Amino acid sequence: MTRVALIHALAHSVAPINEEMLRAWPDCERMNLLDDSLSADLARSGRGLDAAIHQRIEALAAYAEGTGAQAILFTCSAFGPCIEAVAARRPHMPVLKPNEAMVAETVTTGGRIGLIASFAPTLASMPAEFPPDVDLVTCLAAGALEALNHGDLDRHDALVVEAALHLQQQGCDVIALAQFSMARAQAAVQRALDLPVLTTPASAVRLLRQLLGA
Repeated sequence: MTRVALIHALAHSVAPINEEMLRAWPDCERMNLLDDSLSADLARSGRGLDAAIHQRIEALAAYAEGTGAQAILFTCSAFGPCIEAVAARRPHMPVLKPNEAMVAETVTTGGRIGLIASFAPTLASMPAEFPPDVDLVTCLAAGALEALNHGDLDRHDALVVEAALHLQQQGCDVIALAQFSMARAQAAVQRALDLPVLTTPASAVRLLRQLLGA
């Protein structure tokens, strides 16, 4: 059986990717690793992706590989360079940044891309993952992650929809939801906008299945 390791830095990311994998790839064995202090430490330290953060990400990847995982998917979008370093050390297995599958899909749609994040550091790191010639507009769904942390799911979704409407007014042709935890808002955004709305879990599972020949 295929085993995929899912490495999380936000507790809210665990359910969306596991639900998507259960729906779209039920015969894949999922192995979950969570260190929710990573995102808190990154937001609090002000040092960015320093050597200590790189070392912690590598340690999680090494543990995951040691369990027999055939691929690794990271689900927090603020650690791109750390994940690239992990992947460079493992040319023998797929190591995916949370966004790379969705980035590839949004680029193929053409037009202006609207990127929404609920975790502010994502908007510092993720735009560099898009090709330089892409027309990209970003928006922080301010307060959405805090609402999610307090269990106010309706407010979380409403704030994501508000950000999406703002991006639609900016002329965006496709909306990309950066955080795995934002996938729950996809249906609400889709109801509010007549635009394609992509989520990281769905795109990531499609790419993983392709890479592993499933």
